[in-house]
This record gives sequence, C-alpha cells and structure tokens, in this order.
Amino acid sequence: MRLSILTDNNTFIDRYFLSEPGLSILIEDSGKKILFDCGFSDVFWHNARIMGHDLLFLDYLIFSHSHLDHTWGAEKLMREHTIAGLENMDHRRPELIAHPDSLKGVQFPPGINIGSLLGPEEMGRYYPLNLSKEPVRITEQLFFLGEIPRANDFEGRVSIGVKAGENTPDFMYDDTALAYKTEEGLIIITGCSHSGICNIVEHARSVCGENRVKSIIGGLHLQKPEREVLRKTCRFLAELELDSLYAGHCTDLDSKIALAGDNPVMEMGSGLVLEF
Repeated sequence: MRLSILTDNNTFIDRYFLSEPGLSILIEDSGKKILFDCGFSDVFWHNARIMGHDLLFLDYLIFSHSHLDHTWGAEKLMREHTIAGLENMDHRRPELIAHPDSLKGVQFPPGINIGSLLGPEEMGRYYPLNLSKEPVRITEQLFFLGEIPRANDFEGRVSIGVKAGENTPDFMYDDTALAYKTEEGLIIITGCSHSGICNIVEHARSVCGENRVKSIIGGLHLQKPEREVLRKTCRFLAELELDSLYAGHCTDLDSKIALAGDNPVMEMGSGLVLEF
C-alpha cells in the first residue's frame, strides 16, 4: 500500500506544496486508487498534480465524515469529472463510500453549514453511492470501518453544532476511519477521529481480527483536549507499541509533544509519501 498525503494543515520545509486546515490522502493498493477525503478546497488537486497523480481515474472516493474540511473539496473533483465528460476525455467516476450521515448538513453556528454541500440525491447524480454504517472491504487488506462504537468513557462525548433540519446535537456518529491489515499489524488511517482514536483502534481490531497495530496516520482531534483525555489517549497509544504515529491535521502542538513522550511521533504534511 502506498499513501500520498495530498492535503494536511502543514507542509515541509523546502517542499513547495500547499496546505490548509483539512485532510486528503490518496491510497494505492492492489491496483486500486482510493481518495480518502478531499480537504476544504482544490489544494488536494493542486498537490496531486505536483506529485504526478491523475485524479480523473479513481476507483473509490471515501469520506471520513461530513465536515467541510474533509468533503468540500469534492466540488473540485465533480467539476473536473464533469469537464472530462463534456470534452469526451477518458476518465473514471469513483464509487463514493461513506456513513449515511456524512451527506447531511451540520449547522454551526445556527444558519451556517459546516457539513456536506450536497445530499445523497445530488451526490448520487455524480457518483455511485455506497452509504453504509457497516464495515466495507475495499481491497483484500483495506477496510472502511463504518460506524465506530463509543466504547470508552472519555472519547466521542462532545458535540459540534446541530444536524440540519433536526435541531439535535451532532455527536458525529458518521466519523469513521480505514484500516489496512498487514502481516505485522494494522495501519489505521483517520480523518478527524471525532469518535476517538482509542475507540477507532478497538473497532479496527474487531473488524480486521488483528490486535497488533503498526502505525496510525491522520487527524486525532486533540485540540486543547482536557488533560485527562490527553493522558488516557497517550497511555492507550503507548501500550500499542507503534512503529510510527503520524499525528496530523487536527492535532495541536501541545498534544503532539505529550504524545511524543511515549510514542514514535513522525512529521506529517502535504507531500508526504508512505509505503507499507
């Protein structure tokens, strides 16, 4: 499996990529191309071109959850696929895999949408939809984890905004992740981890039938976390004995420093390429 970080909050010194508060990762495995999230704008498309990737030929588009910093870049992708169709250019429209709630709006504050721009009916006009709360096997080794159970007492307890049209707190039950099963353990790829990175790991272990975790890559949603939440997260991850922890996107500096006390925290940013 090959991962290319197309969008992250950071870039690297002397690497001329763009960044934004968002996430987008291109995954290549078993002859398939999977785009995991699209960031907020067209940054993912710009960086993909620099890295030599043609995103007109994707097999799957996967949303980690509905928020704008992960789904709004899809507008750029839809525009490019539409142009390709109008100009009779060769292209392939990917299957969209997501939790059903990922195509719903979220109001935060009231009157301002921070969720998906398009609902399932509109999005379905562009891409075939596979909306599932259950895990989906994408390749022989790569799994979409579906809805993450909130099993512990310290993660996934905070809501952000309200669900559009429902006026109920949004606890982001659509927040999910990917897991890749290797002979040495799991590679877990996260979007924002609103459901909690510890909950995600436990669910990935259950779905994949593998307790060992080799690496975690993506956002951990540790932005000014409560000290007890950070302490328990650091302890849980340390017990995994990871080979690497690429804490990006929504992970603040204080949290990265705390995590690095007992975990192999690596630099992450737009332009990073990893192979497993």
